[in-house]
Amino acid sequence: MSQSAKGQSGFRIVVAGGGFAGGVLALALARLAPKTCRVTLVDAAPPDATRDPDGRGLALSPASKNLLNAVGLWSRLEPGAQSMDAIEITDSPLNAALRPHLLGFADELKDDGTKAWLVEAGALLGTIADEVRDEPGIELIAPDTVQTFETDGFGATIHLASGRNLRAALLVAADGKKSKLRDLAGIKCIGWSYAQMGIVATIAHERPHNGRAIQHFLPSGPFAILPLKGNRSSIVWTEEAGLAKTLVEGDPDIFLAELSRRFGHRLGAISLEGSPRAFPLSFQMARAFVGERLALVGDAAHVVHPLAGQGLNIGLRDVAALVEAITDSARVGLDIGSATALARYQRWRRFDSAFSGAAMDGMNRLFSNDSAPLRAIRDLGMGLVDRAPGLKRFLVREAAGATGDVPRLLRGKAL
Repeated sequence: MSQSAKGQSGFRIVVAGGGFAGGVLALALARLAPKTCRVTLVDAAPPDATRDPDGRGLALSPASKNLLNAVGLWSRLEPGAQSMDAIEITDSPLNAALRPHLLGFADELKDDGTKAWLVEAGALLGTIADEVRDEPGIELIAPDTVQTFETDGFGATIHLASGRNLRAALLVAADGKKSKLRDLAGIKCIGWSYAQMGIVATIAHERPHNGRAIQHFLPSGPFAILPLKGNRSSIVWTEEAGLAKTLVEGDPDIFLAELSRRFGHRLGAISLEGSPRAFPLSFQMARAFVGERLALVGDAAHVVHPLAGQGLNIGLRDVAALVEAITDSARVGLDIGSATALARYQRWRRFDSAFSGAAMDGMNRLFSNDSAPLRAIRDLGMGLVDRAPGLKRFLVREAAGATGDVPRLLRGKAL
């Protein structure tokens, strides 16, 4: 490349991080953006690394499915994906004899435009990695990482740990919630840690789930049962941090007994597939989603409570918005890394991400307690929503990513 980030071969975009957001972004740019955009993906993992089978369930909104379809990933994922055909929400103490149905969605999910899908985390990450490795439009540099970078009026000079230097019009930080690139750019975050941990596990059960997802609101935090292919489900269990750590690191029989208390008997006896995992929960929002010649996507930009399983979907909304902003600028010959091009991306994504994160935080605080008066108010509110078909349809469309100023790829439209 010449000293300018735009040479005879066009603009170069360097994506740092090949996880969910970074991998999909690189594929989308290579396959959908103008050919003047050259894509380099720098990833810390070797291309042929042995992958964790990770059976955790990830909920994909219809909008996210549209994006994966446009990028060419959905056809590979669909055979192993489970549709979410119904959602049931309850709110009760842990030892309650009955967990009354308070709010449910079924008829509202019959349309393909509102139905979510569950895919296994390992399958999604493996598919992304395979497609990235085989995509001729992506220059894959791995294993390697970005160590430092500096910018000028014409582009960014990027220094890799291997000693190689790259010149690019735009650097994208997809390097996770502890993003080194975000810190190097001096972008601060607001946020806090929860006195809770998230426990994830995959289980097998005797009876079929029929595509029904269940969200139990328990005093220590939400307990979600997400249907996977076959008689299997993914558990996302929010628990007091000390107890969560003790359960996951302790006797597997005790863990299964505590899991069964929360799971209930509707689907028969349960058994663990693989080992459960626990991770700390936090809220984090970058004060800016862009810097000079830099854009943040995914966990580098925001981390939200897993209560509604929206973290991945919010990250994929970043991807769709950034790809559209880059594509529209490149088509008219504008500098894709300019402040003007990046300002559009930030306006598009920061308010939406902050609103979604605040909503998850508020719901977790409202429901994660054992206050009888608060439970009465919550249950009354959910009961009223359950009897309001119009409001339920709106909530489903909102979760589906079909409201507001939605990027074209999320609407199933071509760029």
